[in-house]
Amino acid sequence: MEMKITLSENRKAKPDQNALGFGKFFTDHMFTMRYEDGKGWHDAQICPYGPLDLMPSAMVLHYGQAVFEGMKAYRNKDGKVVLFRPQKNFERLNKSDERLCIPHIDEVFALDALKKLLEVDKDWIPTAAGTSLYIRPFVIATEEALGVHPSHSYQFIIILSPVGAYYAEGLNPVRICIEDEYVRAVKGGTGYTKASANYAISLKGQEKAKELGYAQVLWLDGVERKYIEEVGAMNVFFKINGKLVTPSLEGSILPGITRDSVIHVAKSWGMEVEERRISVDELYQAHADGLLEEAFGSGTAAVISPIGEFNWAGKNITIAGGKIGPFAQKLYDEITGIQYGTVADRFGWIVEV
Repeated sequence: MEMKITLSENRKAKPDQNALGFGKFFTDHMFTMRYEDGKGWHDAQICPYGPLDLMPSAMVLHYGQAVFEGMKAYRNKDGKVVLFRPQKNFERLNKSDERLCIPHIDEVFALDALKKLLEVDKDWIPTAAGTSLYIRPFVIATEEALGVHPSHSYQFIIILSPVGAYYAEGLNPVRICIEDEYVRAVKGGTGYTKASANYAISLKGQEKAKELGYAQVLWLDGVERKYIEEVGAMNVFFKINGKLVTPSLEGSILPGITRDSVIHVAKSWGMEVEERRISVDELYQAHADGLLEEAFGSGTAAVISPIGEFNWAGKNITIAGGKIGPFAQKLYDEITGIQYGTVADRFGWIVEV
């Protein structure tokens, strides 16, 4: 498929690299591609960042048929632009597409399109410590129709945003409230996908946690309400008695690329990793027995986010003295080191643009 490139004539001023926040600024250009039944994906182009042409009856606005991904581009120590395991993100995008009846996207073409977009907007990639360019590919249903059925037309879009740290706390441990009223996902649903609606569903629990003074919410399973699943937009890990434990992927948990990277790195260091169901009762008992050594979340945005405190039904426990644990710090240094080129890429994860 050919790709048209139209450059913006009105370039925006770059934001202060020390005040980026997360997802507040957007680059000069975006990638778009359209789909129609009988025609397939077509009209691929890089064009100036701007409003989308959507009718009020566009199906995404009424039935939520939308999926997205999140990844980052980095300037490594040699000044080269690199991506971290981008193939995995486009593979997962297609798994989300399949679940929501969205047509398959050519993963090789999508990566090539992303590389071209990054070449056009490479001056937007920040260079300050800890910064990166966040990449948001997404697909929306665009058919003008009311009636519950898979859309007959779609738009695939990639936008870019220079970002700083995801959490204002940085690598300082966050306080987490365990949600036991609302649920995020159940087996057979869309919990394993990056469906946009999953995040709307999670807002109520997050707001409840914030009202109680906590940074994030930890979700439990939707059936028995006792097994740990995810922390907000992250997977979760526990270091218990020298072992690394994380909830197993059973259809209601997002298979995170950073989660998979953490498991690979930990195993390469000789650590035993258990992917299994873990209940809140077991977690609290491990703490009472002095065996809960560390807890942290993992995700593209934050990479590693240490957890210093849990609150479950008014019962608080503090992990690692409320400080970042040495293993979480080591993981963060290893993965970000690979991303920025200061640590050898032993796994072949880095893709140069």
